[in-house]
Amino acid sequence: MCATKRAPEKKKPDMRYRRSDFDVTNTVQVSSVASVRRAVEEIFSQAWPSGQVDRVSAAFGDFERLFTGQFPGYFGCDTVYHDLQHSLDDTLAMARLLAGYDRSHSADQRLGPERAAMGIVTALFHDSGYIRQTDDTQHRNGAEFTRTHVGRSAQFLSRYLPTIGMAEWVPVATQIVHFTGYELPFDQIRLDEARDRKVGHLLGTADMIAQMSDRCYLEKCRDRLYPEFVLGGVALSSSEEGGLKVVYGSGLDILRHTPEFAADTMRTRLDGEFGGAYRYVEPLFGGRNPYMEAIERNLEYLEQVLHTKRWSMLRREPPCFTWEKNPLQNMRTLVIDRLKATVAAA
Repeated sequence: MCATKRAPEKKKPDMRYRRSDFDVTNTVQVSSVASVRRAVEEIFSQAWPSGQVDRVSAAFGDFERLFTGQFPGYFGCDTVYHDLQHSLDDTLAMARLLAGYDRSHSADQRLGPERAAMGIVTALFHDSGYIRQTDDTQHRNGAEFTRTHVGRSAQFLSRYLPTIGMAEWVPVATQIVHFTGYELPFDQIRLDEARDRKVGHLLGTADMIAQMSDRCYLEKCRDRLYPEFVLGGVALSSSEEGGLKVVYGSGLDILRHTPEFAADTMRTRLDGEFGGAYRYVEPLFGGRNPYMEAIERNLEYLEQVLHTKRWSMLRREPPCFTWEKNPLQNMRTLVIDRLKATVAAA
């Protein structure tokens, strides 16, 4: 008699040791295009069995080429906070929100597969505006587009969507991408269909909860967001009076402002304009919300750091996913140059 071999049991991830480049469930490697693509394809196919997942799959391939410097006419991603992992994490959250929304609503209120596919593709490219074009000789890093990157992302989407058979969604995608930024006030985002606006709310929600629930959110704000703010003219700039206007004096200064930023984001965006849309992940997790739980943990930990001033508690050094070999060192060099130039101009 032949013995039947039992398939090895899959080990459940140990949530006490969440990996730095994995999602809030510690099951999807959000630094890997292939891993996120598989996860999103599974979510999409389960939620919309009749939908065309091939367009979503194609977009992942183009996303990888764009962010790794293989897309015609573009350099790769060189922003260290808004890197490849951030966009993939955002896209996974967006797919979950879309699926949870449709699971929670009746047939006449659901978003449907085509609108969901558009939302996922827009999430993938919502930060494409940070990526420099190869004929750009004026800018040295994508972070210099911080104040205008959302509009640039809309321009990219308007050119890209027709190439994957989604031209009819250009007017919607180029509007809803503005829910991820601050370039347009919400009342200036023009959408005729209520369901399109809801996709925008889900997109803006995914962008915020993905980055704020990142295991290394605090270290990334200190070490990576601050340099981007310097290059983007957000941290400090020359005032009209000829002096120096300082908004954030350092990465630690950003952390000091983070509790206020988080509270304002909850009030005006997540619970405000977006209407508590973060709750739509809960049907997929048995009523739990792993994103909001992770955000709460991050903010509680930050409060300890701020109270004790033990900055050494922020000791994580997560990997960075850009197309450059030494992105953090390159960013430091650019920041030093910018700080010198800004101070000299003042």
